[in-house]
Amino acid sequence: MAEKSTIRAEAARLLGRFEQAGAQVIEADILQPAGTLLDLYGEDIRARAYVTNDPVMGEAMLRPDFTVPVVQMHMTGGAEPARYAYMGEVFRAQEEAAHRAPEYFQVGYELFERDNPPAADAEVFSVIYQSLEGIGLRAATGDMGLLLSAVRGLKTTDRRKAALLRHIWRPRRFRALLDRFAGRAPQPTGREELLARADPMRDDAPIIGLRSRAEIARRVETLRADAEATPISGLEVDLLDDLLALRETSPNALDHLRDLAVDLPSIGPAVDRMEARLDALSACGVDVNTLDFEGSYGRTSMEYYDGFVFGFYAESRPDLPPVASGGRYDALTRVLGKGREIPAIGAVVRPELMLEVAQIEQGGKKT
Repeated sequence: MAEKSTIRAEAARLLGRFEQAGAQVIEADILQPAGTLLDLYGEDIRARAYVTNDPVMGEAMLRPDFTVPVVQMHMTGGAEPARYAYMGEVFRAQEEAAHRAPEYFQVGYELFERDNPPAADAEVFSVIYQSLEGIGLRAATGDMGLLLSAVRGLKTTDRRKAALLRHIWRPRRFRALLDRFAGRAPQPTGREELLARADPMRDDAPIIGLRSRAEIARRVETLRADAEATPISGLEVDLLDDLLALRETSPNALDHLRDLAVDLPSIGPAVDRMEARLDALSACGVDVNTLDFEGSYGRTSMEYYDGFVFGFYAESRPDLPPVASGGRYDALTRVLGKGREIPAIGAVVRPELMLEVAQIEQGGKKT
């Protein structure tokens, strides 16, 4: 691992590049009010946040990420369009990966732009891509918008769609729900017996827990309605599985998605956006013919991503996290905007990983 002063110098160099690309350099407080912010992060980040109590701020946390505080700042009165750059430490506990540092640098680039989201996607990707040239990284891309649109278009109840959408970032839970809603897996243990009773809420039944008798009765009725719902069709499940398993170069993936959209029309607008994004990436000098696309990419990252997602990886070091990653988070601006919203996308680079991978690359060339 490089010395902290070396990492800071590399971070400053990256920040300078982002500033030259038109970004305004900003800072975010290290200590952030927790409140509802923890709910905006993915399950993984929430579990690894350093949370404390401040006598003035109340529940607070060490900054686990820059995007949320940057969006908060912008939505209080930022200009349109706006480009921001920043650098600094973030803090995440590493209980399952003790070899990784709980404190590390991020350098980021965020773009708030309403008129041409595909061009904004291409701009952020290409700015990061150019900053990483020469160290032999593989780029992976995906689109959470495709998955979200596919689930919203299923011919099933709103409740089932909401459950699937809530767990789309938890692949195992999502799979279990999808199989159950399609009739391919049994109901949870004890549920069928409960629903088979003529009166699950007998007056003499003891109340255990905090729910009232009325709340329990409403829950039973919800479960009964769900059990009576028509299963999701096998065709729709197969189409979803096809989308999730897709792994191709971007042009080939686009062709395949066009075919899928014939039977899964809800993804049509997202496929159109992908085509426009690939054209914009090509205009920025990115060779999209060799750019990988993965249908499941982004499902284990930040839960506020809802569109284009990407990451850059060292193939020689599969044990390392992405050297850089980013994505579109339009919905986050709606949550934090208090009535305002604006399409937005951002990305971060980890300079210490850049230095580590560059050192590996140089060592390989010497041998």
